[in-house]
Amino acid sequence: MKKILFGTLILGSLFSVTSCIKVNFDETTTTTPTPTESNVITGIISSSKFYAKGTWILKGYVYVTEGATVTFEKGCVIKSDIAEKGALIIERGAKLIAQGTSTEPIVFTSGQPVGSRAPGDWGGIVLLGKAPTNRPLDPAPTIEGGIGRQYGGTDPLDESGIIRYVRIEFAGIAAEPGSEINGLTFGGVGSGTIVENVQVSFGNDDAYEWFGGTVNAKNLIAFATADDDFDFDFGFNGKIQYAVSCRKPDFVDAGDAGNGIECDNDGSGTLATPRTMPQLSNFTIIGPNSATAAANHNLSNRWRRATRFMLRNSILMGHPDGGFSMESDATLTDYYVNDISEFKNNLVHAETNLYKSSNSAICTPAQIQAKAESEGCITYTNIDNIMLENPFYSTNPNFLPKAGSPALTGASYTGMNSFFTSGTYRGAFGTTNWITGWTNWDPFNTTY
Repeated sequence: MKKILFGTLILGSLFSVTSCIKVNFDETTTTTPTPTESNVITGIISSSKFYAKGTWILKGYVYVTEGATVTFEKGCVIKSDIAEKGALIIERGAKLIAQGTSTEPIVFTSGQPVGSRAPGDWGGIVLLGKAPTNRPLDPAPTIEGGIGRQYGGTDPLDESGIIRYVRIEFAGIAAEPGSEINGLTFGGVGSGTIVENVQVSFGNDDAYEWFGGTVNAKNLIAFATADDDFDFDFGFNGKIQYAVSCRKPDFVDAGDAGNGIECDNDGSGTLATPRTMPQLSNFTIIGPNSATAAANHNLSNRWRRATRFMLRNSILMGHPDGGFSMESDATLTDYYVNDISEFKNNLVHAETNLYKSSNSAICTPAQIQAKAESEGCITYTNIDNIMLENPFYSTNPNFLPKAGSPALTGASYTGMNSFFTSGTYRGAFGTTNWITGWTNWDPFNTTY
């Protein structure tokens, strides 16, 4: 999260519904346009739509309003318009159903041709729900990115749809300074929403950002992100298992530090409730691991501004400065003194400052390391000793552990919620490669 700005910029021309898809505001049944009838999605969608398998063009900010469901058939490719960069905003009470498969994923991508695509070619996907945040509800907060829509409520079980086997490529535009659209943004999204097998690649801001809410997820990929890979704010209390991030050494936000995880209670570090406390297990967080990496690559874990957290059974490796960093008195106290936050059974590596503390009067880096190691963590100064196959940036990465890797054993799920699947391995992968078939590591050169 950069500066927390709640932009009110709304591009009026993007509300036009004079596109090839005619929206009937009195309609109550689902309509089914097909790519042969029209391939442009634009304006305000106030009735349910089903988009058949084919190629669609997302033009400008597209708002799906309360009561409407937008469904994309497996195998759909949704490209952004070039002149009017697209973004898909699912408002509170609306739903997105994007159910791809491992052989026919749904792809949201740039409208540019092969050889011309770049991060920031379009906005991204924004889901807004009615689950709790730690922001006042009267009025409800407005999501960043110049979208001008509110999020949050009182229903932790709220449902915003299904996102499964979906790729999001080249997203991330700045509508206002410090107020960007991420690859996939969640604002007050509830646990009734299903999020599984999602890859965000070459995003110009964060890959994923959660503003409050209770949504859970499994099998997430953040690849070659400019800013943060996983960013949590404003009282997020969801659970995530099996996630991998991989940094591109020469690509990072020039104006902000890029982290594997960045987490805040809120932008000012207050003790507003519910306190941000993501519950995370089986993450593999891969830094640039390069002496010539761009300067703004930063920390593997950045817990700050009064956040709480749980991170277990994970691998942190290859970031230039800090594997496990805590940056506020409240965050340090809830981990080291109160034992509310958890950092257990992780493999920890960084090029410098493996453990960092913002206040040594509460706990020093050495004390943090001792506590972490007493709770099942292993600290590494030699990255090769973690023994993953080919984890660093390439067009053919392999994040699986090698035979004999310490990542294959040592996990513990004692006391964890039943959402988490138990196993023996640490990190996002054991012997099964769940990225096979539906992912793309070189979308610059893919013909859609």
